[in-house]
Amino acid sequence: MTLRHYKIFLAVCDTMNMTAAAQSLFLSQSAVSQAVAEMEKHYGVRLFERMSRRLYLTPAGKKLLNYANQIVRVDLEAENNMRSQQKNGSVRVGASVTIGAYVLPKLVSRYQSQMPETDVFVYEDNTTKIEAMLLGGQLDLALVEGEIASPDLVTKPFLSDRLTLICGMNHRFVGLSEVKAAELEKETFIMREKGSGTRKTFEDEMAAQSLTWREGWTCNNADTIKLAVQQGLGVSVISRRAAESEAADKKLCMVQVQGMRFQRWFKTAYHKEKYLTDAMLRMIEMCHSCDF
Repeated sequence: MTLRHYKIFLAVCDTMNMTAAAQSLFLSQSAVSQAVAEMEKHYGVRLFERMSRRLYLTPAGKKLLNYANQIVRVDLEAENNMRSQQKNGSVRVGASVTIGAYVLPKLVSRYQSQMPETDVFVYEDNTTKIEAMLLGGQLDLALVEGEIASPDLVTKPFLSDRLTLICGMNHRFVGLSEVKAAELEKETFIMREKGSGTRKTFEDEMAAQSLTWREGWTCNNADTIKLAVQQGLGVSVISRRAAESEAADKKLCMVQVQGMRFQRWFKTAYHKEKYLTDAMLRMIEMCHSCDF
């Protein structure tokens, strides 16, 4: 039996008239009569008694009426729920570390003020790990600062970001308007781990300038890097967004490097075969219109 059969049966029960039921369903009377006959044949019982041109539910028909109401109700609930999932549902967002710390909180707050029925789940790690999670179906979409390698992922830049050299307030660079790029070869760097977009941008620019560099510490978050730099344990290159507060409080110094520009883009990413719900599309749209 199909859902159509149950809906026709309920319409006949409502009117106790084949013609009226057919009109309410925009069907022919013969289609309604055939559907009822098919149900009676399928269950092997009479559902209606036909006396003096009137219909009466049989005991079997009364039992089926209860089931039919439940079946149609559950179908309606399922349809409404699934449509709600398409419109609201949930979004699993992966974010690389800098975006997770300095962009995503504002973005998610703005998103949930407009989409309060949508649950947002966030996972933060470096770009390489976020890429692997996208490919494994563990995330719906991602916001990353590093380069995506897989051709199966669609990426699009949404926000420009600039890195800056930082040093402690007792460092020899403090007070200089800018330093020569060659001076960086004399420094010990406190850097993000391999797989980080921040590290990749730094490495690419140093290689483009044919400069070598010495690594003292490897850290997986900007806060540890900034604390180490403040203690004079080395210098680093991180997002300006991550250093602005400490620079304003004179806890560390942002330094301009002559002839070097550590520029990159934050990007949205998702699998090319991913079905994007309305909630996911709204998140992507909001990323590309953000002004953080």
